[in-house]
Amino acid sequence: MIRRLILIPFLFLAAFPALAAMTIEIVGGAANRIPVAILPFGVSGVEAVNPALVVASDLGRSGYFKLVEEGGAVSPAEPAGLVLATWKGKGADAVVMGQVLPAAGGKVEVRFWLFDAVRQTQLAALAYTTTPGGVRAVAHKIADLVHEKLLGEPGSYSGRIAYILKRNGRYELQVADADTQNAITVAASAEPLISPAWSPDGQRLAYVSFEDKKPVVYVQNLADGSRRAVARFRGSNSAPAWSPDGKRLAVTLSKDETSQIYLLNLDTGEATRFTRGGALDTEPVFSPDGRWLYFTSDRGGTPQIYKASLPEGQVSRVTFEGSYNVSPALSPDGKTLAFVHRRDGRFHVAAMDLANGQMQVLTDTTFDESPSFAANGRMLLYATLVNGRGVLATVSVDGRVRQRLSQSGDLREPAWEP
Repeated sequence: MIRRLILIPFLFLAAFPALAAMTIEIVGGAANRIPVAILPFGVSGVEAVNPALVVASDLGRSGYFKLVEEGGAVSPAEPAGLVLATWKGKGADAVVMGQVLPAAGGKVEVRFWLFDAVRQTQLAALAYTTTPGGVRAVAHKIADLVHEKLLGEPGSYSGRIAYILKRNGRYELQVADADTQNAITVAASAEPLISPAWSPDGQRLAYVSFEDKKPVVYVQNLADGSRRAVARFRGSNSAPAWSPDGKRLAVTLSKDETSQIYLLNLDTGEATRFTRGGALDTEPVFSPDGRWLYFTSDRGGTPQIYKASLPEGQVSRVTFEGSYNVSPALSPDGKTLAFVHRRDGRFHVAAMDLANGQMQVLTDTTFDESPSFAANGRMLLYATLVNGRGVLATVSVDGRVRQRLSQSGDLREPAWEP
């Protein structure tokens, strides 16, 4: 079976804090990590998390940076008070410092500076005004900027992830920060929920439920918790994927014969059949430019990934290595295809350069599923089994940086916010 299509009834819809937090274990790292000193921000007269803690956690778990011990030092009130030569002597190539100050209306101002300790120059300086509860989100943005300035590519610390958590006999669709903090449950059931998919603007989630004793696709607004059934046709309704403009969903329906892919207009509710034939076609995903639809099909005898042009529908095969390649995911620039590849009975996350067709297996775990790209295209989030329990993990597209995220419970089917 290409994809699990069995779903169970949705019992209630709510948004409330998740009770357990994940921990992060780095199981791989880049060959040459950049040493960075992150000084505790001066926090004056406000109750808020110290941004330095979040920035250090983000950069430290990335595998690209080595944190230099700050030895209890605190950021000076102004950059002029920072002695960069001291930090260079401690082995730091870069130094992060900042302040959190009271602002009007009960808000706070977060000031941040990044310095090159070797060249004794300032690389970045910004100020953000937010609520005390928004300081953590600002800290993720600071980590993104530090990553970009030091590595020359955008960071991915400020995005969100969605995933399915099973604990205490219940299933929860959760949304959390990329560091797995601030998790909330947006849907819960005594039975499984599957296939969460982010809208391009990050404001909605499509997912599949069995509330009507059959697979039904729902779209939920994350701001107000409202939801509506968008695919409730005869037979199964599954595997939703958003078009780049957010106006359509590609879905897998079995209302006519075997499971086929349809394009669903979210305004009118009209579903137009896209693939045809007796094969099982499922797991559609749009290319970022909207010109192609990638999907999994057994039309060649074994599950492989194909692509079809839009709107014509001309189909060509994409994967050829091995007898089982499923669950396609495309990088934001459309140049890299990630998928699940079976080798010697084990299921790994693999990536293919679409320009030359070269494939690389990125993981060494056994039962991997649901790869999803970060917004910067450099990391992949996926689920795997460890000691019989589902956990989330990430791997860089070159396979050199790997992390594992663990929590009490079973975690499956992650999706990174676009």
